[in-house]
Amino acid sequence: MGQEDWKRKPADPEVKEAGVRLNKFLSEAGVCSRREADRLAEAGEITVDGRRAEPGTRVFPGQRVAVSGREIEGRDRPVLLAVYKPRGVVCTTSDRDRAQNIVEFLHYPVRIYPVGRLDKDSEGLILMTNEGELVNRILRARYGHEKEYLVTVDRPVTEEFLARMRAGVPILDTVTRPCTAEKTGERSFRIILTQGLNRQIRRMCEALGWRVRSLKRIRVLNIRLGEMKAGEWREVAGAERAELLRLLENTGGSERAGGSTAGRTSGNENGRRPE
Repeated sequence: MGQEDWKRKPADPEVKEAGVRLNKFLSEAGVCSRREADRLAEAGEITVDGRRAEPGTRVFPGQRVAVSGREIEGRDRPVLLAVYKPRGVVCTTSDRDRAQNIVEFLHYPVRIYPVGRLDKDSEGLILMTNEGELVNRILRARYGHEKEYLVTVDRPVTEEFLARMRAGVPILDTVTRPCTAEKTGERSFRIILTQGLNRQIRRMCEALGWRVRSLKRIRVLNIRLGEMKAGEWREVAGAERAELLRLLENTGGSERAGGSTAGRTSGNENGRRPE
């Protein structure tokens, strides 16, 4: 798929436009009625990120809204997105190939950052947020948070290969943590990691004599890629967000016991750049 075909849009087909109408935003914030909000907008009394707003303007999470010069609370509402990163897009702002990075690609109206990385040749789920502490809690290697991938390789997948992947593979001057791996096709398998070394899956396969042909991340903790297509995104909210915070609280609280979302946290903690 060419870059021009990627879709930077919400994954929910019923959502025609992201954000919330200005009059609804102000009404729910207890500032004024929707009708009064429209009147104030027509009078030039409302700004969004310093620019004059019109009736019907949509407000995105994180934008600054002011009425008659007074900023309205709620502008710093946390943003957490589940994004389907296409192949060819990088998760760092410095790339030798000058490839488009995920922030530029998404062009979200609020400044957000990726939670970890997914290498240029891989695709799938990447979380993006404006919450620094949330990033730290998800990425802390000692908590053993699960990430799930679908992988296609250049040779038939054997039981010996899977057994060695599960047991741990020597790469980057360490041995990878024990993990879950199961065959899904003649040359494909599913793997669940609880650490994030640099290009970990690719390096593990290469150390055993296999080469990765395609790699897709489909889950981080309880957040799943689902039916999204490359370039699509959705907001993580409601019960899904609550469950994520619960998992983070539980794993953080069980640090001494080495707990994880599935109890697999043994092994080294040499967390480097995530896969």
